[in-house]
Amino acid sequence: MKEYKLFAQRMGLVGLTKFVNRFQGVILLPILTKNMSVGDYGIWAQIMVTIGIIPALMSLGLSESMVRFMPSVKGRDKLQDMFYSFLSIITLTGLFASLMIYIMSEQVAGLLFGGNVMIVEILSLVVFFKTLQKFLLNYFRATQQIKKHSMLTATTNILLVLLVAFFVLQGEGIMGAAKGLLLNSAIMVLITLLLIMPNLGLKLPEFKGLKEHLSYGIPTESSTMSRWILNSSDRYVISGFLGTSAVGYYSPGYTLGSILQMFVAPLNFMLPMILSKHYDGNNLEEVKRYLSYSLKYFLAIAIPAAFGLSLLSRQLLEILSTPEIAEQGYIITPFVALGALLFGIFSVFEKVAMLVKKTKVIGTIWVIAAALNLGLNILLIPYIGIIAAAMTTLLSFAIALGFIVQYSLRYLQFEIDFFFILKSVFASVLMSGIILLWNPDGVVITLLSIGVCVVFYFVTLILLKGFSRKEIDFFKTFVY
Repeated sequence: MKEYKLFAQRMGLVGLTKFVNRFQGVILLPILTKNMSVGDYGIWAQIMVTIGIIPALMSLGLSESMVRFMPSVKGRDKLQDMFYSFLSIITLTGLFASLMIYIMSEQVAGLLFGGNVMIVEILSLVVFFKTLQKFLLNYFRATQQIKKHSMLTATTNILLVLLVAFFVLQGEGIMGAAKGLLLNSAIMVLITLLLIMPNLGLKLPEFKGLKEHLSYGIPTESSTMSRWILNSSDRYVISGFLGTSAVGYYSPGYTLGSILQMFVAPLNFMLPMILSKHYDGNNLEEVKRYLSYSLKYFLAIAIPAAFGLSLLSRQLLEILSTPEIAEQGYIITPFVALGALLFGIFSVFEKVAMLVKKTKVIGTIWVIAAALNLGLNILLIPYIGIIAAAMTTLLSFAIALGFIVQYSLRYLQFEIDFFFILKSVFASVLMSGIILLWNPDGVVITLLSIGVCVVFYFVTLILLKGFSRKEIDFFKTFVY
């Protein structure tokens, strides 16, 4: 019980951090959309999409390898060698990516950023710092320094909002937003290094075991790339066919729907470390228990959230952006929210394949789903418009989920509480009736309706005995 409570407390801390991270985009949404054109907001969306993939690819999967293997490393020398070997490689790949973007700035700007070469030149620097920042943050995750990781992540997001808001509200528009992003990245790299170096010490890397770590990590890059294609490449396709203004209409609805992914983020963060410890210790019952509970508690929150976001998408977008964007983009949110729900389920089952070191299978699944998504986007977006991108993303997530469930259950079967899922859906349908009857309008009434629906859903779920007495008592000890 003590271990579960510690896990839950860490999950809560990480969840709060991820909440801040996810709502960074939501907080910036009104600041950006109300102070720049739809086209310039589309360029900002393209910037965020780009830094969402290139730094991750430049890590060569070494961040994931560090999280998987560093918890088992014994001895300071081995720990230092792993960290500095990985850091050396990632610094070189980050510099390479930054240089390539700078050299090709005119071509990239013409293709994706409305011809704004200066934005692409700033982006080249952001990519380098983001590559380092992502890896350095993962060091705290790999060494289970969860409080420091959470503190740094929250600081990054809060500082980003402050810097971007400052420059944009000074009238600098998209250039100011890009400058704020660059300054934020550089500051956070410096702060993170100052926290790591005194404790870890300095050591020239010997690159021991690098081949093994790359063989584990590189296959995860196909998963990373494919997930990015599923989650973000639609912005590139929309821009290519319909222009950056269409991206500006699409992105707010997508941002709102993808809020659901913050509920699975703590699981993706914490589970690999916890499950690896029990699996390597041949404690399979604990592995099954963590997987079963993780899936249940994710669905308990994500199912009603998907219903609520879908029904309130127009009202929320009118509050967070402009009536024009809300009218064009509200229909995107339900598809994205349901896709995020399926992605969360996928993430739980995916952990089984990671435990048995079948990362190539995960990569293959994502490649298939991504290829389908990209192909359908290219075929349908010119004719159907931005709604096609949301529909194909949902379809691709559904196919990926089907594959990973079938594959993972071959290696490890854990309990799936189908009766609980039915109860959660039933409670969510009843909750949806409140929204439809109330039809809230305006900031205060919309927020009030959300609060009422949250209380109603959980009370209904408890009355339906969705949680056992043991689970309720555990939550009480966690809270108090």
